[in-house]
Amino acid sequence: MGIDLGTANTLVYVLDGGVVMDEPSVVAVKAGTSEVILGGKAIGSEAYRMQGRAPQGIDVIRPLKEGVIADFEITEALLRNLIKVVHGRGRFVKPRLVIAIPYGTNEVQRRAFIDSAERAGARSVFLVEEPIAAGLGGGLNVADPEGSMIVDIGGGTTDIAVLSLAGVVQAKSMRIAGDNFDESIKKHIREKYNLLIGSLMAEDIKRTIGSVKELETEYSLEVRGRDFLTGRPRRATVSSEEIRHALMDPVRAILRGIQEVLEDTPPELSADLTSSGILLAGGGALLRGLDSVLEEELDLDVRIAEDPLTCVARGTGIVLSQLNDLKEFLYGSHRR
Repeated sequence: MGIDLGTANTLVYVLDGGVVMDEPSVVAVKAGTSEVILGGKAIGSEAYRMQGRAPQGIDVIRPLKEGVIADFEITEALLRNLIKVVHGRGRFVKPRLVIAIPYGTNEVQRRAFIDSAERAGARSVFLVEEPIAAGLGGGLNVADPEGSMIVDIGGGTTDIAVLSLAGVVQAKSMRIAGDNFDESIKKHIREKYNLLIGSLMAEDIKRTIGSVKELETEYSLEVRGRDFLTGRPRRATVSSEEIRHALMDPVRAILRGIQEVLEDTPPELSADLTSSGILLAGGGALLRGLDSVLEEELDLDVRIAEDPLTCVARGTGIVLSQLNDLKEFLYGSHRR
C-alpha cells in the first residue's frame, strides 16, 4: 500500500488497483480516549460530517497537524482502519507500506510515522518525501540529471522543491497551505460581517467562488453562521471579489517561498527550469487562477498536474513498484 497521509485527506494506493481510497483525515472518538465510536466506523467522511456538530462525549480529531503526527494513538487508529478496509478484515494481513511525509521532517517525526504504521499492522514501512512522490505522480523524470520544480500545496503544508537525480536539491516546507486559505476566509467574514462560520463552510466558499485572479463572471454565495454579537444564527451574502482579496495573503506567502527556493537553486538547475517550468500539485493547485498568477510573477511556465489531488498517492505507488531501485532515497527500518 502507498499512503498519502495528509493533514486534510488521506489517500491509499495499491499496486494493480490505483487509488482505492480518498477520505478526510478525521476521526471521531469517545472524549478523552482513542476509542473510535460507531464500532470503529467513525473515520474519514463519517467523522468529517460530525465536525462542529458532535455532542458532548465525542471528540472529532484531525490527528495530523501541518503534515506531521499530532496525536500518535489516533493516527494509529486511522492507519489500522485503512489497512482493514483495503485488505478486508483479515487479522493476519501485514502489508508493506510506503508513506509520503513532508520535506524536512526530523528523525523523531519520521520515527513517529514508522512506529504508528507498524503498530497498526504494517509488515515494513518506508517513508518518501512528498516532493519526490508528487513529482513522480505528476509525471516528472525526477531521476534525470536535469532540474525540475514541484510545488505541492496540501492541507497543512506547501512543499516547494527543485529535484534532480532522484533527490531534493533545494527545498522549503511551509506551514501555509489549504487550511490557511480557509482561515483567511473565516477571518474576513468575521471582521466584515460579524459572522462566525465553521471550517466546512469556509472550505465550501473556497471551492465554490474562491479565486486569486479576476474572473470573467464574478459570483456571490450565501453563507450561514453565528452572529458574533448576538449569538444568533444569521446569513450573509459574500462575493468572489472579496474572497479573492481575503486569499491573497497566504498566496503571497507561498509566492515568496517559491522565490526563496529559486534564489538558492544552483545556476545549472535554474537554467533547466526556464524550459521545464513549475508543476503544481495538491488540492491547493485547484484554486482558480493560481497557476496564472504564479506564472506572471515568476516569469516561468506553470502547469497543473493531471489530477493534482492524487499526485502524491500515485507517486507512492510508483515507489512501491520500484522499491528495490529507490530504497537508498527512502527512510525506513533499514535506515533507522
